[in-house]
Amino acid sequence: MNLPNKLTMLRMLLVPLFVACFYLPVPYAGLIAAGVYTLAYVTDILDGQIARRRNLVTSFGKLMDPIADKLLTCTAFIMLVWIDRLSPIAAIIVLAREFLISGYRLVAVENGKVIAASTLGKIKTVAQCVAVVTVLVWPYLWWPQFPLDTIVVWVSVALTIWSGVDYLVKNRIGVNLS
Repeated sequence: MNLPNKLTMLRMLLVPLFVACFYLPVPYAGLIAAGVYTLAYVTDILDGQIARRRNLVTSFGKLMDPIADKLLTCTAFIMLVWIDRLSPIAAIIVLAREFLISGYRLVAVENGKVIAASTLGKIKTVAQCVAVVTVLVWPYLWWPQFPLDTIVVWVSVALTIWSGVDYLVKNRIGVNLS
């Protein structure tokens, strides 16, 4: 197993650790969770860069990297709803987009079409990461009465919707959905 694939597996292994942080009986559990989430997100950045730069792209990586990404994102949004720090509507929109696009990608592959991630999709992913970390960290800052965490979440949700629509529109040709 090459380094990018090991990083993908590490990201998947960090998900249960991230969840465990929500059960820690310590005052700064949110900060610890934010640190674990950030570490997992960094593995996402690194695995793709290393795979492309060193020509280590594998079928395993093509399959497991998006699964690891969705697992991390969906888990984060679900856990934030669970601790009442995130609107369930925001989580539903994010999860629905992830499932919809993943399903669409499967249909595309079945039709012999590989669809690469777009720049807008990457921006959406960064926005979601920033939203998760902001929601986790915001209560520990000096000015929590300003709703920056809520603003960042809804910006990420808007980008989630925009990137999902953009993805479907740009890739509708050549994919047989019947």
